[in-house]
Formats: sequence, C-alpha cells, structure tokens
Amino acid sequence: MKPFLEIKNITMKFGSLAANEDVSFTIHENEIVSLIGPNGAGKTTLFNCITGFYKPFAGRVIYRGRDITGMAPHEICRLGITRTFQIVKTLNEMTVEENVMTGAFLHTRSRKEAAGITREILDLTDLWGKKDMLGANLTIADRKRVEIARALATKPQILMLDECMAGLNQTEIKDVMNLCLRLKGQGLSLLIVEHIMEAIMPISDNIVVLNAGRKITEGAPQDVVNNEEVIKAYLGDRYHAKSKKS
Repeated sequence: MKPFLEIKNITMKFGSLAANEDVSFTIHENEIVSLIGPNGAGKTTLFNCITGFYKPFAGRVIYRGRDITGMAPHEICRLGITRTFQIVKTLNEMTVEENVMTGAFLHTRSRKEAAGITREILDLTDLWGKKDMLGANLTIADRKRVEIARALATKPQILMLDECMAGLNQTEIKDVMNLCLRLKGQGLSLLIVEHIMEAIMPISDNIVVLNAGRKITEGAPQDVVNNEEVIKAYLGDRYHAKSKKS
C-alpha cells in the first residue's frame, strides 16, 4: 500500500545544531503513528518541518505523492494536513463555537456552511454543551479539546497532535484516547507526539522513536517497548518492567 505521507531524510539545523538529522518514516491512510523520545529529541521541530513552519535544511515531505516541502502552513493545511500545538492557542475572547468556526472558514466563505461544519465537529468532540463558553473560561482539558476541534474543522486527512494529553488527569486522557480511535474509525490518519506512554501504546499502529534528533527505531508498540536502545534512551527500566507485567 502506497504511503499517505512520506518523511524522507529530513534534516533541520539551527546554526551548527542539528535538531533533526536524516529522519525518515511513513504514515499510511487510516493509521495512528506516534512520535516519542526525550525532551529535546526534535519531535516538535519535525512537526514544524512537516507543516511548513520550518523549511528543512535537507530532505523532503511527500503527501499523497506530492512534494510539499517548504510550502506555507496555510497551503499545507488546505491540502489536508493540520496540527495542534504544545501551548494551546485558544482565542480567549471568542466562544467555543466561534473558536472552532475559524477552522471551518478555511474551505468556505459561507457562515451558514461553516456553522454546519462546526456543529458536526462540536458533536464529535463532545463540546456542543459548551459552545457558548468563552475560551478564557475553559479548563485546560477543554482548551485542548477545542484546539483539536478547530483543527478538525479544517477537514484534514492527517491530524497531527502535539502533546494534547499533557497536564490532563486519567479520565481526561482516556477521553482523548477514545477520540483518537473514533477519528481513526472515521478514516483519518493521526501523527501524535506524546510522553504519556500508557496512553499512546494501546492506540498506536506504529511508533517512531527519536533521540538527539535522529530516529533510533520504529515499529509496533510492543517491539518498541522491548527495544534495548529505546529503554536506555527514553523509557527506562521501570516502564519496561511495568509493561512486561501488564
């Protein structure tokens, strides 16, 4: 099966520092791929290269057979790749409904059509009951859900989530996990950066591990958990022992 998204030998440098170095992996249609690694491994930098916020020093990003390397973020979003951010960017003086509707306007100038798209997304993300709340009054969990909803309103084929579960309690994390699986069930592909291993292991089809800017391995969740290099660089013996018991 031909890859939906191909990351080919991406290298991103800031002066003499290589934040990403020769990173390659693929995402197939209707697949959840998670990107893990310690702080400073280059995960968000790679997100920025894929979505046009950075132009990589070398390498290519191929989406559905098209080279999109270095295209502007709004152009990449219009093609079908959208993302959230580590630091949530809720529009505080706008309601939840208005926040999400800003994403819907990517593909239409009709307020009626945008409102219809927004209603569907609010229902999907369980935010309809909070549609009239101001962004400034939301909990961190609801802010993150609004960020996901706004991204979904752009009608993506690939949704990229950057630490959307950080700072959430166990119930809220489970809700996001279920939402990810629901989105996959509707045909989306997802690329997820996350540190909460107990959350991404059960939902991921494939896991890519970065360390110091380089890919050290990729594979099925259980294979990654048992990889000695990954244990040493990131997971630690405690998580490895815990995963074996479960």
